[in-house]
Amino acid sequence: MNEHSPASRTGPRELPTTQAAEGLPRYAWTLEQLDRLAELGIFGEDDRIELIEGELVPMSPKCNRHERIKSRLLNAFVRRLPEGIDVEVELGWRPRSGCYFEPDILLHARANAAPEIKGGDALLAIEIASSSRAYDLGRKAKLYASLGVRDYWVIDTTTLVTRVFREPTIDGYAVSFDVAPDNVLTPLLIPALALCLRSLNVG
Repeated sequence: MNEHSPASRTGPRELPTTQAAEGLPRYAWTLEQLDRLAELGIFGEDDRIELIEGELVPMSPKCNRHERIKSRLLNAFVRRLPEGIDVEVELGWRPRSGCYFEPDILLHARANAAPEIKGGDALLAIEIASSSRAYDLGRKAKLYASLGVRDYWVIDTTTLVTRVFREPTIDGYAVSFDVAPDNVLTPLLIPALALCLRSLNVG
């Protein structure tokens, strides 16, 4: 949770979770209530929380390799970023009511001001996944598709294989395929940013 937060701590906490009400109705949280929790100090800027269709979901801490891949990828994009395109890192993204995400990297036209960018206006969303890989490939992919995100990548931190999702529908993506780290990855809507992940030399 990056917005409306109190003074920074030394790192993310292990927040308690529960599945005790699995299968039962839950009260839905709103973005306004999530902001209020941050203002009250219940969540700080190091706590990684996403709001998924009204439910608060803690995200896993990020490993060193994750951060290295994100940093190298971001630098590669920034050096060749076309005019009028902005790149966001861990944006507190609010694409619609009841949803708050922190994608590792999100690219969009500068005319669409962050953080309330509509899903269909996102040019590329990227998650760099280790322990969260199953979630990023499954539930999050379906959510991004329902939002209309046209190009969504999930990069495996161990192998650098990237799962690319395209052609969003309300039920999920109609197209998905894997790109090996030695092959060229070309953003659907920003082809000028094509790159090979192996060239990032992340080790």
